[in-house]
Amino acid sequence: MRKKISTLALGVLLLALSFAAQAQQKSTTPRIGWLGVRPDDSTTSFNLFRQELGALGYVEGKNIAFEYRSAQNNYNRLPALADELVRLKVAVIFTPAVTEAQAAKNATRTIPIVFISSDDPVAAGLVDSLARPGGNLTGFTPITRALAGKRLELLKDIIPKLSHVAVLWDPRNPGAEQSWNESQPTARELRLQLHSMEVSSAAEFELAFQDAVKAGCGALSVTLSPLINSNQKQIADQATKNRLPAVYSRAEFVNSGGLMSYGPDRTESYRRAASMVDKILKGRKPADLPVEQTTKFEVIINLKAAKQIGLTILPYMLARADRLIK
Repeated sequence: MRKKISTLALGVLLLALSFAAQAQQKSTTPRIGWLGVRPDDSTTSFNLFRQELGALGYVEGKNIAFEYRSAQNNYNRLPALADELVRLKVAVIFTPAVTEAQAAKNATRTIPIVFISSDDPVAAGLVDSLARPGGNLTGFTPITRALAGKRLELLKDIIPKLSHVAVLWDPRNPGAEQSWNESQPTARELRLQLHSMEVSSAAEFELAFQDAVKAGCGALSVTLSPLINSNQKQIADQATKNRLPAVYSRAEFVNSGGLMSYGPDRTESYRRAASMVDKILKGRKPADLPVEQTTKFEVIINLKAAKQIGLTILPYMLARADRLIK
């Protein structure tokens, strides 16, 4: 009888120790907080970020966990979601854009924050400088607004007689006005007249396109913002419907039916951001990690989209493309 009791007690003890070990492992597993504005699905940036961390040896549920928070296109929800991640005491907060990074910065001065910012992070007040970020933020920036002039050049190359270009931008986005302003010098050099398409909600897209056509615009340049990024297909469809050749900042727009994109390789952005998170988890401080910048840019052309609007892409432009969608 005593032997049975001893065996039972030993089993209970081993089971208790097993539960304790599992609980301890769970408590020491670093959690990464994701803070975004736009909704995500299986093909979006959240999964790309997880894949890049996976390439570094992080397996969800084993040696890393994620706390995913999306404001579902509602900017007003960002402060509360950032505060929630802080209360959860995540090891690092990752943000895919400058607006989210600002919300995270307002919520904590101690938890490390890694961002990807298409705007200038110094001008946005995220870091003191690219080389010496200071504080608890660092990240990666393509500074895509600096490419606004290059996109106008591409439009002029495919449509030599082009004279009027619409620029689609969201005035609520911190870097949108800077991008609009930086388009002006190139427009003057190319003798292009720019038409401002300011859109603050998805319901405004159709009317904005109609106004651009009435203004005599022969092409479209699309800037980045959470609103615009979340409505890629609607924008591409409107451009096709109104027969406006359009250039975008990201390949995803071309994959959604857009004509052409020129911008940084997003895989590189998330790979290098994931590497920063890895370094921070291993003890490095954000203040000691310089903000990195894009080294690879790509031109992507959708030949099917060109055919739909009756546009012939000249051979020398096809030769410049890094990738063609047929």
